[in-house]
Amino acid sequence: MHGCGSARAEPMSHDEGAARRGPQAAPRDERDVKLHGAVALVTGAGRRVGRAIAIALGAEGMRVAVHYHSSRTGAAETVATIQAAGGEAWAVQADLSDAHAAAPLVQGVAAHYGALQVLINSAAIMMRTPLETVTPHEWDTMEAINLRAPFFCAQAAAAIMREQGGVIVNIADLAGMETWPAYIPHGITKAGVLFMTRALARALAPTIRVNAVVPGSVLLPESWSAEDAARLARTTPLRRLGSPADVAQAVVYLLQADYVTGDALVVDGGRHVR
Repeated sequence: MHGCGSARAEPMSHDEGAARRGPQAAPRDERDVKLHGAVALVTGAGRRVGRAIAIALGAEGMRVAVHYHSSRTGAAETVATIQAAGGEAWAVQADLSDAHAAAPLVQGVAAHYGALQVLINSAAIMMRTPLETVTPHEWDTMEAINLRAPFFCAQAAAAIMREQGGVIVNIADLAGMETWPAYIPHGITKAGVLFMTRALARALAPTIRVNAVVPGSVLLPESWSAEDAARLARTTPLRRLGSPADVAQAVVYLLQADYVTGDALVVDGGRHVR
């Protein structure tokens, strides 16, 4: 008579063992970006969200080029913060409203560090422009900085990254997914950033990954009151506002997400799903 504990276990083959363990992660491509020691250019890093992103990348051990236009003091503070934490950073100035400034900025960073693996297109301008007040100058300024500059920065970065690989992350805006009547030109530029992200991801694959982060209420206009902020928090599904650090965290994730490209990661406390 055979008891239930007397059965003899047969050794599993290698293939059977692998099947039981489930699917295995694919081996990393040699062109995948390893953050520590990699070079990143963050545009608009002298203030607000761009500054938070630059500091977060410095904390990951990246060498960070801190771009600024007029925020010289803010850029110096960003560099000092990264260096105080043991990181490496360098401030570089460029006026991205100039149609010819993007390529020299990117090429200068690559020449300074001898490499460029990451581009974060964060520089942007947001103006309140009710429909009846929009001027051609306001339209052209927002289009130049919010959409044209990121495209030509990406074009220049792609020429450097094509052989070694790299990652581009564009900072969009919830205004590019919704309709804000007082910010129509701004929303149009950010919708363009989202389209550009998808198109570049397809054009630059498989060597270069391109994604976007779509912030919601992470940093309010300085003119907003405490009551305005409280009302916005109440109408957000997570019942709170976010912070620039939330956007920076999303950027770091996308830099490491080696099987994600052409995507837009929304960081808005759930407002877009209302």
